[in-house]
Amino acid sequence: MSGQLIGTGGDDGGLARCACGALAAGPCARCRVPLCGDCCVITQHGAQPWAICRACERRGGRSLRSAWAGLLLWLGGGLLALAALVLLLAWWARG
Repeated sequence: MSGQLIGTGGDDGGLARCACGALAAGPCARCRVPLCGDCCVITQHGAQPWAICRACERRGGRSLRSAWAGLLLWLGGGLLALAALVLLLAWWARG
């Protein structure tokens, strides 16, 4: 079923519609709202391009760089906390 539109089961023939009224090509990668090709923006700095709606672009921009930086900071913070715990336990075991 890859590459096909998913039906909504509504009165409009079962196909999703964009907010502008056009037939939707797919969902927004962030908020999952149906989008047509004219209402979407392509993301940058990711492993592959994703289509997002203009509202999500205004909220978070089209770049995924901040999301990757947040993930790396989250992982780094967890590793630092574990390292501190190991050092604390090693110090406590010596004394």
